[in-house]
Amino acid sequence: MKQKTTSLHEALDFHRHLIVADGHCDTVLAVARGSRKLGEYSESGHIDLIKMQEGGVRVQFFAAFIETLFKPFSSLTRALQLIDVFIAETESNCRRIAHGLNIKQISRELEKGKVVGILGIEGGEALNGDLAVLRVMYRLGVRFIGLTWNQRNMIADGVGEEITGGGLTGFGREVVREMNRLGMIIDLAHISEQGFWDVLRLSRDPVMVSHSNCRTLCEHPRNLNDEQIRELGRHNGVLGLSFVPKFLGQEGTGIKNFLDHVDHVAGLAGTECIGIGSDFDGIETTAAGLEDCRCYPAITAGLMERGYTESEIRGIMGENILRLMEIVIK
Repeated sequence: MKQKTTSLHEALDFHRHLIVADGHCDTVLAVARGSRKLGEYSESGHIDLIKMQEGGVRVQFFAAFIETLFKPFSSLTRALQLIDVFIAETESNCRRIAHGLNIKQISRELEKGKVVGILGIEGGEALNGDLAVLRVMYRLGVRFIGLTWNQRNMIADGVGEEITGGGLTGFGREVVREMNRLGMIIDLAHISEQGFWDVLRLSRDPVMVSHSNCRTLCEHPRNLNDEQIRELGRHNGVLGLSFVPKFLGQEGTGIKNFLDHVDHVAGLAGTECIGIGSDFDGIETTAAGLEDCRCYPAITAGLMERGYTESEIRGIMGENILRLMEIVIK
């Protein structure tokens, strides 16, 4: 990729015309714990509506993360509590944010200048082994599900169980098929490698890996190897590259390291499968220059300096995730 000099003014002007989409944050959990509100500025949090406006964020995936202490027996109850928090926050800030339900409605809300929040669940334990629960979750507005966190559940083994070599269970296969039928995005961010391959073979729709990076650049079990990245690209999926320092490299990482991961994926699978999955409000420490959701203009500037075209930058910053939504969310 040929480097070029880009002025801050040039980058900011281009950034203002982008639709920035972030494929993963844990802000709902922070709000549920009572530390802050989505509509109020917070020094401690990574995401709120004020910061999102400054950073140009237009589409934000909000994950209802099921904490370990609620697993397995209270997972469904906890998921419903977090869904209630998300709905209450979007309703109380309805002039600024809309709950995204289908692609036509999402497009209308974006045209009105609103942020669109996409609601999901991080941890398939919340389904309680019952497809009827999945269908009810859809009716409540859930549009993506991370099939596993790091542990094993009734759907599949998480990345923390990879020693078993396990992938999708029989119930997990039913979940994939039903999510395809309903029009829900399958998120493979925490699944075991065998589960990753099982889903790609089974799903008729492209999938998302919402917040992971490249294992070749950073040897971490949550990152994808080159073969996985290539195959995700072949299936028209999206890899949301994360800002988590331990996924980017050694401590002291920053935007340069993030852009190195962008370069690596682009060389393997092209830019069409690259998105952003910050993991904001789910991390205690942040990389330099990636401290909160106001960082996105700097990423745009970095991509311009590395020689990515305007079309490629629009895709990376949000349009690749929007394309996935157009295919899956009915």
